[in-house]
Amino acid sequence: MPLLSNSSETGYSGFPIEALPPVALLAGGKAERMRPLTDSVPKSLLPVAGQPFIAHQLALLRREGAEKVVLCVGHLGGMLQDYVGDGRKFGLAVEYSFDGAVPLGTGGALKRALPLLGDSFLVLYGDSYLDIAFAPVVDGFRASGKPGLMTVFRNENRWDGSNVDFDGQAIRRYDKRHPTPSMQHIDYGLGILAAAAFDPFADDQAFDLAELYAGLADRGALAGFEVYRRFYEIGSKAGLAETERYLSEGNAAGKGGTD
Repeated sequence: MPLLSNSSETGYSGFPIEALPPVALLAGGKAERMRPLTDSVPKSLLPVAGQPFIAHQLALLRREGAEKVVLCVGHLGGMLQDYVGDGRKFGLAVEYSFDGAVPLGTGGALKRALPLLGDSFLVLYGDSYLDIAFAPVVDGFRASGKPGLMTVFRNENRWDGSNVDFDGQAIRRYDKRHPTPSMQHIDYGLGILAAAAFDPFADDQAFDLAELYAGLADRGALAGFEVYRRFYEIGSKAGLAETERYLSEGNAAGKGGTD
């Protein structure tokens, strides 16, 4: 596999890519585990390898063909808006969906953002760096005919508790709180959802994205897509240190190595 290109017209594999569907980036949490670092700055603005973390995320999304990003923000979200602006300096069009006075959870935040996202969209977390090719994931979603897709990684409880029972094509069960021996994979942190998947939930209802995923899995409506390159995250101090090393070693978007 060729090395990554810095061109905005090539993705992780170095081959030409098409534009991605809109991307929802969940960046509204209070990041309690990262206090006191996040007492006065949102987690997505924590410095990593010389830049606010979100700059690395947006560069990766642009590399993979993203054109539109919707930031779902809450805690100190105005600071994120001040830094990212309309996204033009990142080669993107960025819009914002604010939680409001009452936190809605990750699922509720996405439900509120649906008017900005359209019929289907990618979703990832504001503390994850997922250095993979996104286009094949989109192709997998479209081929599945299902209203949702979750990327999974064969984790075997290495980096966190495995929480996904994956049969090679679909997610048979997803449960973060009650893992079973058949769960050898973990939610990688990149999903694709149809807007219709949110129909069971009321407007302004607070709920977690995990609840939506679990319900889809129980109905046989959640496709799976296995990836083989580990994830990086800044949701913990140990994760932040690992991500700092990874990105400092020249692995920022457009410079990563091969699988």
